[in-house]
Amino acid sequence: MSNKRLGTKVLNIVHVIGTGTIGEPLIGLLADFRRELGIDEVTFSKRTPLLTDRTKVWDLLKRDAKLCVERQKWKNFQELEMEPTYEYEEGIRRSSVVIDCTPSGTGLDNKRKFYEKLEGPRGFIAQGSEFGFGTIYAHGINDGVLSESQRFIQVASCNTHNIAAIIKTLAFDGGMCRLKEGRFVCMRRASDLSEEMGFTASPKVDEHEYGRFGTHHARDAYTLFQTIGCELDVFSSSIKIPTQYMHSIWFSLELYGAITKEEVLTRIRANPLIATTYKNQTALVFSFGRDHGRYGRILNQTTIALPTLSVRNPGEVVGFSFTPQDGNSLLSSVAATERLLHPEDWREKMKCLNPFLFKEV
Repeated sequence: MSNKRLGTKVLNIVHVIGTGTIGEPLIGLLADFRRELGIDEVTFSKRTPLLTDRTKVWDLLKRDAKLCVERQKWKNFQELEMEPTYEYEEGIRRSSVVIDCTPSGTGLDNKRKFYEKLEGPRGFIAQGSEFGFGTIYAHGINDGVLSESQRFIQVASCNTHNIAAIIKTLAFDGGMCRLKEGRFVCMRRASDLSEEMGFTASPKVDEHEYGRFGTHHARDAYTLFQTIGCELDVFSSSIKIPTQYMHSIWFSLELYGAITKEEVLTRIRANPLIATTYKNQTALVFSFGRDHGRYGRILNQTTIALPTLSVRNPGEVVGFSFTPQDGNSLLSSVAATERLLHPEDWREKMKCLNPFLFKEV
């Protein structure tokens, strides 16, 4: 074991690569709750020294997270008053768990070029765009498939979390799946509030490039449920709309057997990972998360708009849900980390985040 030691104790060190829309709040979340989560040290990597980014770096350093940069850029960061503690590769090598929050495709490249050769870290976690990085995972959906022996884990995308939570809650009775077919339309925000590029001036439809699944959202949900032995008939479409608030999803689940609206409501309210709302605008739900969430995030898997729920025929459930802006991915990233660090009592340690799981928004 090559992780840093304190006396005879092997330290639990979590390293986050990237300070973007997922990386920044994840670093803060891990740093703020490191004692409750059984983490000894949180480190993070940043590649580019930017004057406009130093305020967020300062705040993360204030939370006792340690900055890691490439050796040749060390002085550039210091000139901007951002003080590194470790060199980039050193920060990764000395870690127990590495969470890669870099842009799409970079995590897969890092795995092939670097991660697979490292013996020290117990595991590597990448975000939703890195399909094929490792076992796909969403907290509350397939927790049982993760084990200490799995080193590579892909946290599902935020919209895949939303779809999977709806399916697991409404279409499963114990371990038995009752889903005949599921259809989803993902209405995606154009960009995050923190992003300067990528905004679209008008609705832009996405191609159905994944055959029987449509877009990657259904493909990822299918793969997620495959890990627990379920083969689902799911199809998704997506459209990017000119907003920076939240994604939203229209869903239709056709079930084997009948279900009543009362049973639908009971199932939804019994799931602590699902929030409900009577609000009908993403701006209002987003505003609640900004005011009451951790780092402005709602950590629930989804927020279902109760007034939109309808049961058509005996067994078709239709409705709308709002996707928390990366909050569900943050929760699953922490859960995957805890599975690697504390496999025996990870659920107990995760309870420190329960105050940020809302029953109603």
